[in-house]
Amino acid sequence: MIKEIIKILENTKLKRPLVHAITNNITVNDCANIIHAAYGAPTMAQDEREVEEITSLCSSLVLNLGALKAQEAMLKAAIKASELKHPIVLDPVAAGASKLRSETGKTLLENAKISVIRGNASEIRALAKGSTTTKGVEANQIDSTTEKNLIKAVDMVCDYSLQTGSVIMMTGAIDLISNGEQTVVLRGGSEMMSRITGAGCMLTALTGAYCGANPDKCFESAVTAAAVMNVSAELAEKRVRELTEGTASFRTRLIDFVSMISSEDLTKNIKLEIIKK
Repeated sequence: MIKEIIKILENTKLKRPLVHAITNNITVNDCANIIHAAYGAPTMAQDEREVEEITSLCSSLVLNLGALKAQEAMLKAAIKASELKHPIVLDPVAAGASKLRSETGKTLLENAKISVIRGNASEIRALAKGSTTTKGVEANQIDSTTEKNLIKAVDMVCDYSLQTGSVIMMTGAIDLISNGEQTVVLRGGSEMMSRITGAGCMLTALTGAYCGANPDKCFESAVTAAAVMNVSAELAEKRVRELTEGTASFRTRLIDFVSMISSEDLTKNIKLEIIKK
C-alpha cells in the first residue's frame, strides 16, 4: 500500500488537478490552501448559474454540507460531474444534527455517483443508519471508533460502502477507509487537529485533489489523503511543541507539512493495517 500511496502523490504532483470545491465559508481558505499544498488548483464556485460549466472544466468535485445555502448548486454540480464521470467527494458535515442536512446528503447520494463519502463517525452513522447522535460538527463520543468496537465499525463502513458503491472514509482518532472488499485502518495523527477549525474539511478537500489526479484509484487516493493528513499532523505538532507555539501555528504548519510530505516521512510514520472482508 505504501508504494500505491507514493504513486498517488507523484501523479497528483504531475497532473496538478483542478478541483471544484463547494465548501463552507468558515473553511474555504484553508481548503483552497491544502489543495494548493497537494499540487492541485482550487476553484470555489457556488452560484447555481455557473457551477455546471465550472465543474465541466475540473478534474474532481468536492461537496461540503456546511455550504447548505448552495444546495441547489451542489446538486447541479454533482449531476454534471456524474455525467462526466468525474470523482465526487462528499463531506456530510453535521448530518444527523438537522433534518435538512440529512435530507440534503441523501438527495445527493440518490442523484449522483458519489466516489467518496468522508465524515466523522456520527455523520457516517447518520447517513448509514439514520442516527441522530451528531453534536454540531463534532463526532459524538458514543459513536467514536475505538479499539474495543473496531471490528463492528469496520463491518459498518464495509457494509455502507457496498450499499452505496462509494468509498467510505470514517475519520477520527482511528480512521477507517473501505471499498467494501477491504478496509484500511489508520492510527496516529494529532489531538491538536480537534482544536482547529476545518481539519475535516481540509481532509475532504485533500481527498478531492488526489482523486482528481487519480480518478480510477479513489480508494487508494482516500487512503493517501488520510495518511498524509495524519503524518503531517504528527510532524506539525512536534514542531509547534519544540517551538512553544499554539493552535494557529499548528494549522499553518499542518498545511506546510502536507506541501512538503516525502516518501520517507510516510514510510517512517504511517500506522496502517488492512482488514479484508
